[in-house]
Amino acid sequence: MKNVGVVGAAGYAGIQAVAILANHPEFNLVTIASDSNEGTALEELYPAFTQTEAGKMKFATTDEVLAADLDAVFLAVPHKASLSITPKFVEKGVRVIDLSADFRLEDPQVYEKWYGVPHTELELLKNRDFGLPELFPEDMARAHQKQEAGEDVVVACAGCYVTASSLAAKPFVSSDWFDDCMPPVIDAISGLTGAGKKAAAKTMYVNVAQNYSVYGVASHRHTPEIEQILGTNVVFTPHLAPANRGILSTVTMKLKGDVQLSAEELHERYAKFYEGSEFVKVLPLGQFPQTSNVAGTNFAHIGVAVNEERGVVIAVAAIDNLVKGAAGQAVQCANLVFGFAENAGLDKVALPV
Repeated sequence: MKNVGVVGAAGYAGIQAVAILANHPEFNLVTIASDSNEGTALEELYPAFTQTEAGKMKFATTDEVLAADLDAVFLAVPHKASLSITPKFVEKGVRVIDLSADFRLEDPQVYEKWYGVPHTELELLKNRDFGLPELFPEDMARAHQKQEAGEDVVVACAGCYVTASSLAAKPFVSSDWFDDCMPPVIDAISGLTGAGKKAAAKTMYVNVAQNYSVYGVASHRHTPEIEQILGTNVVFTPHLAPANRGILSTVTMKLKGDVQLSAEELHERYAKFYEGSEFVKVLPLGQFPQTSNVAGTNFAHIGVAVNEERGVVIAVAAIDNLVKGAAGQAVQCANLVFGFAENAGLDKVALPV
């Protein structure tokens, strides 16, 4: 078994990673860090872990995790924090699975534009691998080769909105049918855990209950990440729903004017694109995904349709933002890095009701 730790373990993505790793058949969770909760037992902060071995673990500091004997570390830290933390683990030969945005964007100038700070780890950025296995299998293969050769490994896991939207759009955008004269229009709605654990007015109960809202209009920082993956400009608008979990992303894309495309042909394209995928499921034609059907799992469900009158294709994807959009995808990537079964430790059945 490989010894692993989680830094940022008290946050929503971090605690989801802890929950998965605590029952993983190949990873041995030996330490968890939360500087603001140092010395507190996990079960005290999250009683869901009462009566489990993991529940007795106490939150350490990041420095204490650095001193531990680890094979890999999962960084569920705020954006910008990973810039200073990742190099320290790399220097110790620890494989880094980063859930933050700090190593996702290939262009450091784009990173500085959207995150407001210069990128200080250009060599690590250059050599990192991108953690969205269904669209970047070559990166996962390269990361595994590095692991086997004893080389540094940094995996930058894709963001939650990015994962859902890119999985929905990529099979069409990469086809000869796509007309890039109209950027894909992405309307995505997320549960509140996507906003993180830190208290904020927009996530207070009185501002969220019985209310749907929009934010980050024409300015959300996941935009350049989606564009990097799709290779085209997009119009991305995120929304908040009064729910804990889930992302539902609807992507509208333009058909070339001379293309006559049936819904059956489109569906066949998506089915072949994700054929053999462990976690992406293309639903039968006429069916569309719901977040409840993927809650608690690493699955992405996709449904597609053609609007012939308007000359557009519509693809809809649903994921659990904390699992496939964060911790589950990180574990999926780590499984591939170490050569384990891709689905090791990841639940196959969503909450039935």
